[in-house]
Amino acid sequence: MNIVDLLSTLLADEIYSRPGSGTDNHARMLRRVQHHIEANLADPLLGPDAIAAAHHMATRTLHKIFSASSLTVAGWIRERRLEACRRDLADPLCAHVGIGQIGVRWGLIDAAHFSRIFRAAFGASPSNYRQDPGALMR
Repeated sequence: MNIVDLLSTLLADEIYSRPGSGTDNHARMLRRVQHHIEANLADPLLGPDAIAAAHHMATRTLHKIFSASSLTVAGWIRERRLEACRRDLADPLCAHVGIGQIGVRWGLIDAAHFSRIFRAAFGASPSNYRQDPGALMR
């Protein structure tokens, strides 16, 4: 999966960096950072400081880039991680993978924290969601 993420990041970077793409520099940088986040969700150290360093910018600049979106940098990372966990918990092919392992797979290494933020985001614990993923869709 990481190879696919890396390729999509490279392709998006190529598309957004072409002149005349109609995308201003700010939006292009936001998409580049978002692709970087997607490709590195499994890294538990992924955070604003690491992302800013990877893009050779100040952390304050990174926060400014995200200021136009509805989420902070950390909020965007959390949302993407939780969505990946939700997807894995509903996937029958991941039924053999422990709930804690799914959290770790997506950079959420503290099981209690993972359970707490998952419940806050989706209204059910990860184990309850795994038992009946359709319940949250009703």
